[in-house]
Amino acid sequence: MKTWNIEAQTGYKPLTTCYDDLSIAECFGLEAIKDTIKVLKKEFENNYKYETELVMALNWKIWQWYQTNEPLARFYNKLWEEYDAFIIDKYEDNEEAIEYFFKTTD
Repeated sequence: MKTWNIEAQTGYKPLTTCYDDLSIAECFGLEAIKDTIKVLKKEFENNYKYETELVMALNWKIWQWYQTNEPLARFYNKLWEEYDAFIIDKYEDNEEAIEYFFKTTD
């Protein structure tokens, strides 16, 4: 299983295991990935930092797969676009959350 080397590359220390959870789900197919995201979204529902990290993990998954598995990368891209837009909309009136989101995902 590929590890998420985000801390080594950016200095961001992950708060969750969502990247690893997605990696495990990949072994079981697209439905397992969707189910994993559904569970994570519910668990992270009221934690903007965790929700931000899920957006980041989805984005990293696009980059992980775009050269070797384009259909999977496109699948992750669709999920990322949907969740990214959802989080921006959800926190547009929460200055602290939206600032954290944009600063962290930049």
